[in-house]
Amino acid sequence: MGTGSAAEVAATIRPAARLRGELHVPGDKSISHRALILAALADGESRIEAAGDGADVRSTADIVEALGASVERLREDGRTVDYRVVSPGADGLTEPTATLDCGNSGTSLRLVAGMLAGLPFTAVLDGDDSLRRRPVARIIEPLRSMGAVLQARDNDSHPPLTVVGATPLRPIDYRTPVPSAQVKSAILLAGLRAEGRTTVREAVATRDHTERMLRARGIRVERDDGPDDAVAWTVEGGRTVRAIAERVPGDVSAAAFWLVAGAVHPDAELTIRDVGVNPTRRAVIDILRSMGASIDEDSHGDVPDDGVGEPLADLTVRTSELRAIELGPADVAAAIDEIPVLCLAATQARGTTVIRGAGELRHKESDRIAGIAAGLDALGARIEVDGDDLRIHGGALLRGAPTDSLDDHRLAMTFAVAGLIADGETSVARPASAAISYPGFFGELERIGA
Repeated sequence: MGTGSAAEVAATIRPAARLRGELHVPGDKSISHRALILAALADGESRIEAAGDGADVRSTADIVEALGASVERLREDGRTVDYRVVSPGADGLTEPTATLDCGNSGTSLRLVAGMLAGLPFTAVLDGDDSLRRRPVARIIEPLRSMGAVLQARDNDSHPPLTVVGATPLRPIDYRTPVPSAQVKSAILLAGLRAEGRTTVREAVATRDHTERMLRARGIRVERDDGPDDAVAWTVEGGRTVRAIAERVPGDVSAAAFWLVAGAVHPDAELTIRDVGVNPTRRAVIDILRSMGASIDEDSHGDVPDDGVGEPLADLTVRTSELRAIELGPADVAAAIDEIPVLCLAATQARGTTVIRGAGELRHKESDRIAGIAAGLDALGARIEVDGDDLRIHGGALLRGAPTDSLDDHRLAMTFAVAGLIADGETSVARPASAAISYPGFFGELERIGA
């Protein structure tokens, strides 16, 4: 297998006779972003162990430093890094002297915008060409209603995003039109600087890392469950965020690539250590099991009953006979980052898998619906796209072929995993995008297939 750092150099993946090994995936990207942002809002020293060290998380670390906190990298191993963050707290953060560069990270842009909304200065958030195509209207509307002033390109549709913060903000009671943990988190972060109670209502519960992490830092977060899986989250403004020490669990979204690789390969047994299995993030595990994947889960770690801690487990996956399933919009929302690699799993299942309501995938680093369909079709799979729905015919005999990641890390890794079972050589254009979330991924791929 060969890789190159230049965008025009493709990675070449050859089929593996068997897959064996033990893996430690990078620290959870979602939690790593939030830990750095909350460390900036806290007065004092925060310690963050085993944070993900992909390019996205580094963007957030640089932004926190640009706002006046001290960010020190301690132990690092190529996948994870320990941070020491010393901050003057929310009231001591200062206006940046330059544009805040979010790189490719939509999480950085949306969550930092929520934080900036309640700070009394002006900042501009920008990023690479891919990020400049990502929508921002969904965060502009609620943050404006709280009293911040936000403006963006293309009639408030795309970055750069200018945020003129206000202190204090107005509390709001807001219903998200599309389930989004990033929008919810941006509003809750802004709610910390509001006078009164801010509530975010979701039709379907999204990942709850922000809520757990706020509780761990002394902020009361109320949950109110409604009918049909609806949920509301409320924070009280004017509370002080505590500085703490924490350890970031392994990223279940990164583990998903190995879970699918192990399930679809004809001779595989892989163990992924210390993976976060938060109930709002583990959908990919449960979906694969419903497809017939043999996944053993060895739970460990101390998880408090108050929803503060993150549950951990070692996951072992073995060669499996998969069957087709149907996924609806709620399933897609619960496993939004893992849908591309689940599409690969579906190509090896018995029957036809149907995925409905996947429109949110069109607004990621690429149009992931178009990208996954094109890539898997090139490899010999049959996928039909009807609007935001996909039909994936199983039992495909994949053949090696050129694929294009579209500079999207999840597509790059999905096509690389496909190459492990395809007949002949598979090439992945623009493989360096994998480092956005998983530095060292291609080295691990080669190691477990050796």
